[in-house]
Amino acid sequence: MKVVVTGATGFIGRPLVRALVARGHAVTALTRSAARATDLATRVVETDLESATALTPLLANHDAVIHLAGEPVAARRWDARQKQRIRDSRVESTRAIVEALAAAPSPPRTLLTASGIDIYAYATGPLDDDEVTEADPPADTFLGRVCRDWEREARTAEPLGVRVAAFRTGLVLGPGGALARLETPFKLFAGGRVGSGRQWVSWIHRDDVVNAYLAALTDERYTGPINAITDSTRNADFSRAIGRALHRPSWLPVPAFALKAAVGELAESILNGRRAIPAKLRALGFAFSHPDLDEAVASALTEKR
Repeated sequence: MKVVVTGATGFIGRPLVRALVARGHAVTALTRSAARATDLATRVVETDLESATALTPLLANHDAVIHLAGEPVAARRWDARQKQRIRDSRVESTRAIVEALAAAPSPPRTLLTASGIDIYAYATGPLDDDEVTEADPPADTFLGRVCRDWEREARTAEPLGVRVAAFRTGLVLGPGGALARLETPFKLFAGGRVGSGRQWVSWIHRDDVVNAYLAALTDERYTGPINAITDSTRNADFSRAIGRALHRPSWLPVPAFALKAAVGELAESILNGRRAIPAKLRALGFAFSHPDLDEAVASALTEKR
């Protein structure tokens, strides 16, 4: 297949591009900085991802688009400008892709887009143990609204005859990434739960994220929202798993007020995660490579970047 990948130099994009190339697919990697993609053994194009005019000729005569691009959510403290950047990098780029699909001769007929499991997170209020699936509505939070609008833009490609799947991705375990930031206090013997520790963490190993996209590329049963997670576990249990993998204690909690002081509004999504489950992936018979939390964390921490 001929596949266009945005966000090809990112935490998920880089191994996904390599996996696609290894399987014989012809990949066009779209990026804002070609200098970051010199190690990708594929065609790399530097372009404006929010310009339908620029994207139209690049999408023509391809079979599928995998859209992973987006400003990192935790890259910096949120202010009005950063929140707008987070939203536009997802929503506006997706709108441009759909407009390019509509204008392109022989356009791709499959659009696989990233989304986030934070679509379900509470802004405030009591936590509960209710499981949430792809059938549940988005939360009225900043990230909930971003994910809702992101997916809505992607779905506008469906009347064009395009199959659309949106992967609501949880905390991805792999070398570097979020786990690298989480492991640092444990290495200093200062790791532990965050807040009450009762909130849910929806997690998945990076290998399984890549494999889910690979499966969706050719399996037309993959449509609509898909929770790209392996399971959800309490934050306290997740923290203990990191401690076990690093042979460190997990005894020093991070108070909620300290987290809010450090990262501001972003703390709400960390403190109010919900118990999401991968209902669609299970129904599709997706085989997880790393179904056990302890093994997944240990694998991610020992894997080479």
